[in-house]
Amino acid sequence: MKRGRAPSGSVSVILPTLNEKDNIVPLIRSVFKNTPPGTDVVVVDDDSPDGTWRLVERLAGKSDNLKLLRRTEDRGLTSALRDGIKLIRGRICVWMDSDLSMPPEMIPSLLAEIEKGADLAVGSRYLPGGGVEIVSGGPDSPAAYLFSLVLNRYLRFVLGPGFTDWTSGFIAVRREVLNSVPLRGDYGDYFIDLVYRAKKLGFTTREIPYLCRARRAGRGKTFVNVFNFLQKGWKYFILPLRLRLTKIPKAR
Repeated sequence: MKRGRAPSGSVSVILPTLNEKDNIVPLIRSVFKNTPPGTDVVVVDDDSPDGTWRLVERLAGKSDNLKLLRRTEDRGLTSALRDGIKLIRGRICVWMDSDLSMPPEMIPSLLAEIEKGADLAVGSRYLPGGGVEIVSGGPDSPAAYLFSLVLNRYLRFVLGPGFTDWTSGFIAVRREVLNSVPLRGDYGDYFIDLVYRAKKLGFTTREIPYLCRARRAGRGKTFVNVFNFLQKGWKYFILPLRLRLTKIPKAR
């Protein structure tokens, strides 16, 4: 892609959703407001019991640039992103959480890094100027933030200090990267795998700081209790060791 301002229609945004009926409509509107003309938005919904998909379906009927993929069988964040990637048109792909914790107002800053030559631009909570908003009594688990903080320090120790937020999930990435480094993993571990393999293959990665907001509605889905941590969290500690010991094959 020619360096410079992102041309019309060159950007696609994927929004994976599960029970985000109170957040998805303002998020979609803000995404369109903060992206170039012609941006297409793909919402991949895992058949939300709260009817998130119904709201998106209604909006999609009024916009040619909004698509809904309602999945009634498959489940999971990584597979939702993979399915969304199959539907996008743009040469730059953005994805983010759908709970309004990741501000769409930061998308132009991510795109600007791509325009300057980066292959991946990532929003970081742990760079100076970034952070996490914690609201007392809010719906997010404080344990999730503590886990993320400890985990990222561990990941920097194992994978190298040159990257700060290995579990960000807020990213703009060139299509060429996704063609060379297909997503794999079960949940947030996909992001660690993507960034590490992309860096090993020589793709340029840049981070920008952002404030991760506390969700205003709904319930967080990451490590909400001890059982959830034991079920998913151990993979995050094993994966970086496996990556360091595995030779990264060149893409075909």
